[in-house]
Amino acid sequence: MTPRERWALLRRRLWQPPRPHGEQPRDRVVGPLELFYDLAVVVLVAQAAHHLAGHLAWGRLGEFTAVFTLVWIAWVNGSLHHELHGHEDARARSTFLLQILLLVTMGAMIPDAGGARGAGFAIASAALFAVLAMLWLLASRGDSPEYRRSSLLFVSATAACAVLVAGSALLPSGARVWSWGLIDVAYLTAFGALAIAALPEEASALTITDALIERFGLITIIVLGETLTNVAGGLSNRPINALTLTVGLVAVVVGFGAWWTYFDFAGHREPRPTSRANLQWLLAHLPLTAAIAAMGTAMVSLIAHAHDSRTPAATAWVLCAGTAVALCATMLVAASLQAWRDDRNFYRTLARLCAAVALACLVLAAARPAPVLLGVALVLLLGVPWVFAVWHRLATDDLAND
Repeated sequence: MTPRERWALLRRRLWQPPRPHGEQPRDRVVGPLELFYDLAVVVLVAQAAHHLAGHLAWGRLGEFTAVFTLVWIAWVNGSLHHELHGHEDARARSTFLLQILLLVTMGAMIPDAGGARGAGFAIASAALFAVLAMLWLLASRGDSPEYRRSSLLFVSATAACAVLVAGSALLPSGARVWSWGLIDVAYLTAFGALAIAALPEEASALTITDALIERFGLITIIVLGETLTNVAGGLSNRPINALTLTVGLVAVVVGFGAWWTYFDFAGHREPRPTSRANLQWLLAHLPLTAAIAAMGTAMVSLIAHAHDSRTPAATAWVLCAGTAVALCATMLVAASLQAWRDDRNFYRTLARLCAAVALACLVLAAARPAPVLLGVALVLLLGVPWVFAVWHRLATDDLAND
């Protein structure tokens, strides 16, 4: 073999062209490169959450929602590109590194994204979406005719997002945050419309594989882990006494209850093999992870006010409404599953029960009892679906044994 042939062989191994549409591997496992990328994204989530926890107010909650959604859209966009087109080669490492560099830049701007650093956050975000649009465009060059239309539409939507976010850098800070929210809604609406209107051969290009299920499960666990970080941070900044420690530990149990609910009823399960079910499965994880992150920020305030006779209004509403959203989003994920069809009676009853518990969480927020009582009440409410599931399992086993 000549030196030129050796170099060509090495180049093909290290810098493979994007995998064409329709060749998504079904048995791929999540690699360390993707895990590193996910951790970089969660750093941004933590930055946004810590900023919100520093001063829990409705204006900051809106800023948190707009920033979190923009970061989540970028993460899903990059994750889907690697799932459909990526290889474990130098090309993938280089493009992931470029995305991580831009994510870190965004993370540096997040604490003041609603103020002086908002323009910097917008420019870094626009650069990230421009990179993603270019990656999708390069992948579309190898498309067969049946995938070309949907590929170009997706490239156009991602490029338009980059342009709009870049344009938001020219707006005043208050208007800038609102524009990010509108861009989030427009992008998600366009993404949903493309998925629903896709032709059968286009829709078949994306299947929710075991690797994607694992990725979404892992990002949920990492965001849940941030609630523990928030509790530990809240306790470390306060004099430790019995009541403060109790409130902190009860907050941990609330986070554990959110984990229990998701992974017992929805996590690590396949959606039905339809484009609508896949879309519902994907999008329902947005409010789920955002709610969990918001709950973690409220736990810091809950600990800070452990000795108050009533929980502050913003703290009570963010924690309780976040719990309610997490329950409802979990049921939205569950409704997309094949298991929902296979065990219809159980899941339908469970969904109604979770809706009732979510409503009770909102009533609890309005009541605003003392922090320790609010935390204990949330633990009891989160235990209701689990008690029903255990009772259902025991009743089913009894019938099977008769």
